[in-house]
Amino acid sequence: MYRTCLSSITKVTNRLTSISINTEPSLRKMSNQSIADKFQLPKRWQGSTQSVWNEYTQLFLKYQPLSLAHGFTDSPVPKYITQQLAIATQNADHMLNQYARDFGHPRLVNVLSSLYSKLINRTIDPDTEVLITAGAYEALYASIHSHIDEGDEVIIIEPAFDSYEPVVKMCGGVVRYIPLRLKNPASDIITSADYVLDDAELEAVFNDKTKIIVINTPNNPCGKVFSREELTKIANLCKKYNVICVMDEVYEWMVYDDNEHVRICSLPGMWERTITIGSAGKALAVTGWKTGWALGPPNLISHLHLVHQNCVASIPTPLQEAIATVFEVELKRLDSPECYFNVLRLELQVKRDFMINVLKKSGMQPIIPQGGYFIIADWSALEDKVDLSQEPDAQKDYKFTKWMIKNIGLQAIPPTAFFNAANKSLMENCVRFCFVRKEENLHKAADILKKWTGKM
Repeated sequence: MYRTCLSSITKVTNRLTSISINTEPSLRKMSNQSIADKFQLPKRWQGSTQSVWNEYTQLFLKYQPLSLAHGFTDSPVPKYITQQLAIATQNADHMLNQYARDFGHPRLVNVLSSLYSKLINRTIDPDTEVLITAGAYEALYASIHSHIDEGDEVIIIEPAFDSYEPVVKMCGGVVRYIPLRLKNPASDIITSADYVLDDAELEAVFNDKTKIIVINTPNNPCGKVFSREELTKIANLCKKYNVICVMDEVYEWMVYDDNEHVRICSLPGMWERTITIGSAGKALAVTGWKTGWALGPPNLISHLHLVHQNCVASIPTPLQEAIATVFEVELKRLDSPECYFNVLRLELQVKRDFMINVLKKSGMQPIIPQGGYFIIADWSALEDKVDLSQEPDAQKDYKFTKWMIKNIGLQAIPPTAFFNAANKSLMENCVRFCFVRKEENLHKAADILKKWTGKM
């Protein structure tokens, strides 16, 4: 019996040794695989690069220029706005410091539904047609992720904010680009209204695979405010090809002169196929609060709910409470000169006009924006004053803006960051300046340009 057991054990041992010898190369191969090889960026993100905002923030920290780059104010936020946040965190209702309802704090969704019901002349259900998000960024992310599948097409009008494209590609979607084109390039005075879509080119990018078109009005970076006629043409194509319209309207309150901000969801047959995106960060000049929203019909917004609940879940309650309190005040005086939205618009128009004058005197050709708080200016007349060889591998406008940072101490943004490779040449000789700045800093910018160009 003992010999029989020993014989069996020997056979098993030999078998295990054989297995070990046979698998050793495989184990050795696995141990030789580096972390870098195994843990690469997922394919859906490959091809993505550092954003212009990260790169130019680092340049700001290194060189400390006067910044007319990033899109937020350098002025104090009105005290009555910030006080509401302090009140919310110290409220007798201590539950305001706990999780909010996932899809939006009741007080905020209620006031937003009241505001937009008035603006578009339609009753909006606060519970099913409003979603509060982590800024307009998340609203856009959820809109695209909840509706785009592998092979679906998304139309992006350029120039376009640089987050649109990677979100589409992450979903396996296909981007179809169409640029705004300058209709009167030889004109002495150019406004953002002179940048238009070609009707034939527009219809050509629509087809049966088109799922979404993204529209930003007022547009960042050029300040174009799409007219009712332009939006009606787009709306008709959306209905013809059964397409959702994602409207990025974060600059909705910053519209100048006699221009009108038209909400495409208010046009006939468009509420049913429109997701409208807004931002408290832009409307109240509190971008650090990172609170936005999406409005639309229940069948579309419910899809956003699923993405939101599995990504962000809920937005900080005190921020929502504070924003709701401010919006309740502004809703009551919406049509009066005291309304913050109206005060901000008038203040920004003065600053816009000042910077237009400064840029003209410096030798640049500004594109007068109809809305938003950015100015695109053509700097090509000053090219002989710039050493572009300092950045040999960069796009031309990147060379120019980096030269300005390092040599004259002024920071702006290269507008080709808002285009895909095929269309970058349309604004390669331009630069984007932000004018939502203190008056003293706008005057400092004027002095820098005067000293550099010898003009003004």
